[in-house]
Amino acid sequence: MFKYALAIAVLLGSAAPVLADEYYIVQDPTTKKCTVVNQKPTTSTTTVVNENGVVYKSETEAETGMKSIKVCTQQ
Repeated sequence: MFKYALAIAVLLGSAAPVLADEYYIVQDPTTKKCTVVNQKPTTSTTTVVNENGVVYKSETEAETGMKSIKVCTQQ
């Protein structure tokens, strides 16, 4: 029984980083408006503007970070 519990713990532990939330600050090139999204954009209609490639761990953290990004505050 202990072997099964250990195996499950190892599997869950290795999957946890994959399940972590990631938030990005993106800018619409037409409106120049910045927003926070929870998936990295795969289209060319938005541009990721996270400073230094930072990936935020919470939406609140991303919104706070957006206030310090120059292209987002010049609207």
